[in-house]
Amino acid sequence: MLSHIRLIAFDADDTLWDCQSHFDAVEKQYCELLSDYGSADFVSAELFKTETRNMAELGYGSKAFTLSLIENAVLLSHGSIKADLLLRIEMLGRSLMQLPATPLPGVEETLKKIRAMSRYKMTVFTKGEIIEQEHKLMRSGLWPLFDRVDVVADKTPRQYRELCMTFGIDISELLMVGNSFKSDIAPVLELGGYAVHIPFEKMWQHEETDEYDHHQLFTLENIRQLEEIL
Repeated sequence: MLSHIRLIAFDADDTLWDCQSHFDAVEKQYCELLSDYGSADFVSAELFKTETRNMAELGYGSKAFTLSLIENAVLLSHGSIKADLLLRIEMLGRSLMQLPATPLPGVEETLKKIRAMSRYKMTVFTKGEIIEQEHKLMRSGLWPLFDRVDVVADKTPRQYRELCMTFGIDISELLMVGNSFKSDIAPVLELGGYAVHIPFEKMWQHEETDEYDHHQLFTLENIRQLEEIL
């Protein structure tokens, strides 16, 4: 069924390495710092609203998240928050720029096996801030296993079409591998491509969406099973 695939594209965060748990840990500490202004549930809910408002202009990644942390703190405190607390919040967000990007179990060995097949081009196709994503990929040690790395502002149908144009393939020859049904799976299926969904234990609230079955979709428990379907 997949004998015609020429390009395998891999999402990065929470597909190749753990990312969301680090953001969750920062948000938990953030709520503790702002406990004078509301419960953890309230602070998180307000932060989600702030992030959502900012997303069109700031996009995704640690820098955008940090700006939303600061803005939300100012709003919740009605401008009374002290500079030293704002600095602690800024440093919390900045810490995400150094998350370890340790490959998830089975990732490195599976990528090496697929590379050894010599049948596919392999690319990282991820959204976010380019410097941050490239640094994570370098820290992971996985970069040499890929033919190309593409960091985009968002994963829209247009970006997927452009990815295929870059490699000179039809969308039906693309296999996208990722943890987010909203960003990695649905757009590819809608265009006529193939997708592998590997759900991660944690999901960012902005990526939550309805999931569905599709004849060009494979759902796996872990990335090691990818070799089997290829």
